[in-house]
Amino acid sequence: MFVDSHCHLDFPEYANQVPTLLERMKAARVTHAMCISVDMPDFPNVLALAEAYENLFATVGTHPDYEDTPEPTEDQLVELANHPKILAIGETGLDYYRIGDRTYAQMEWQRERFRTHIRAAKRANKPLIIHTRSASEDTIRILKEEGANQVAGVMHCFTETWDVAQAAMELGFYISFSGIVTFKNAKELQETCKKVPLDRMLIETDAPFLAPIPHRGKTNEPAWVSHVGEFIANLRGISVEEVAQATTHNFKTLFKAPI
Repeated sequence: MFVDSHCHLDFPEYANQVPTLLERMKAARVTHAMCISVDMPDFPNVLALAEAYENLFATVGTHPDYEDTPEPTEDQLVELANHPKILAIGETGLDYYRIGDRTYAQMEWQRERFRTHIRAAKRANKPLIIHTRSASEDTIRILKEEGANQVAGVMHCFTETWDVAQAAMELGFYISFSGIVTFKNAKELQETCKKVPLDRMLIETDAPFLAPIPHRGKTNEPAWVSHVGEFIANLRGISVEEVAQATTHNFKTLFKAPI
């Protein structure tokens, strides 16, 4: 019924717990989940989960927040993406939130990494998983400059404005809502969620982070993406089934997922 389009089941919070998590997914009618890569050293663990469980998929990429880590090359990303369980490139993007006392020019390494991922995605013909925080203008600009519309992708854990959502959708990207949309102080995001067409929407947990209400503050898990879907249905005044069908169809369409 539901698909969690973004989670991190290889993280230490879930050590030896994956079979239990999958059982809870089943009980919550969450049929599949995408395990997201954040750096190259840990990528084998992400891929291993996808290979071990039929209803898990994976991505390959290096998160923009991971500065002191081996830099992926375009060729490396393309080669690793050539695996039937790897459905996307990322997560990648820009994150200026913790820029600190560094200058804009000193963040060029992050923009170059982003461009590498986009170019790899085009060569591999795989969509992109985009992370953007305090950097939406540069994120959209680089997506345009690099021709990311050729493969499109998803703006994951979306917290930006409606204008940013529109700009992303014009490039063919989907907008993914996490547990943040259920938070009481997320009024602006909720208004954006009302406007995003159902055929451009995904849902996710970003587990182990950002557990939705009523579990806020706990370690998140894929089963709880159902709460995100239920909240959006109530927010938009439509049935839960309609949200579930649309977001699952969108996941299958965007990622060419065998589900």
